[in-house]
Amino acid sequence: MRLAILEFLAAGKPDAALVDAFLDSHDFPIVEGQQITFVWRGEAAGVSLQHWIFGLESALPFQRVEGTDLWYRVVEIPPSSRVEYKLLVDYGDRRELIRDPRNAALAHDPFGSNSVCAAEGYERPEWTLHDAEARPGTLERRRLCSTAFGGRREVTVYLPARYREGRRYPLLVVHDGTDYLRFSDLKTVLDNLIHRLEIPPLVVALCDPRDRLIEYADDERQARFLVQDLLPALEERYSLVGRADARGLMGASFGGVASLSAAWRHPGVFGRLLLQSGSFAFTDIGSNPRGPAFEPVVAFMNRFRAAPGRPAEQIFLSCGIYESLIYENRSLVPLLTATGMDIRYVEARDGHNWENWRDRLREGLSWLFPGPLWMVYE
Repeated sequence: MRLAILEFLAAGKPDAALVDAFLDSHDFPIVEGQQITFVWRGEAAGVSLQHWIFGLESALPFQRVEGTDLWYRVVEIPPSSRVEYKLLVDYGDRRELIRDPRNAALAHDPFGSNSVCAAEGYERPEWTLHDAEARPGTLERRRLCSTAFGGRREVTVYLPARYREGRRYPLLVVHDGTDYLRFSDLKTVLDNLIHRLEIPPLVVALCDPRDRLIEYADDERQARFLVQDLLPALEERYSLVGRADARGLMGASFGGVASLSAAWRHPGVFGRLLLQSGSFAFTDIGSNPRGPAFEPVVAFMNRFRAAPGRPAEQIFLSCGIYESLIYENRSLVPLLTATGMDIRYVEARDGHNWENWRDRLREGLSWLFPGPLWMVYE
């Protein structure tokens, strides 16, 4: 296969009209097998592809087509990959980090948005999209008094469609719950998976921190909040199954640390853990290279690795292979397996982002909380 950009370069000395025709005849970035061509047009001193693929140089320079204002870069990306990126444009007197103006595909996060490149083989899972036939659950805000933190804390509670007081429901507690709703379409996913009988109707408590990097970094107050404040308040208000095997904790990045820490500090309370791209930094020798925010995480993980105990019965872990945390997540699997806990570990060709975590929810939730569909067919 000869790449479109090479055909363009071989067609003769390009001018503005040929550049216009080339740009008008393709969607960008151009995906041709494992070769992805990124382009930018404009006067600049330099252009680079700024990506979040761990192991590659973070800024890959573009090449300018001689005699034009067209810049390009070809990158080899394996099938089924999903990559978020920006363009770093150097104007000489200033530099700008921008979204790709020729790519309408965007992914959002608490810091803004990135352009998205989907390699061959990747498609957004259809169960993450709105299904008109799925009965929608409801969201309600509740306020509770926290003895762990002092003062009041708010939590959003998802109730499945046709919730009834006379029936008892499993409970899932989600760290960074509002971000999961906004950036991972969690409500849509829950509605769809419950409708398809892939998970049972769940009550889901969506929690948010006030100081995330402190409260989620093995803060004993967060663990006490979950066990002594939140859980009793939920059990008093909602009709829940009162067993550990019907309770789950979920979180991504530092939220994964908070989930594992709480279960480890209070074993036998939460029987199911869903940990996504956990920031499980540790040290075997030397100092922590990730900065001060990780110091309490490293201290916790070093203690946990020395004596993991049995914090839960089932743990589902996922991580993107393009993340810097892939080593730590991979190394955790044999340690957890050796404890006798039931472990499932999944990797994806993606990075440390909310859509990666969204795309793993079906597998994680349906394994931890299998619905009638899996009861029949497994």
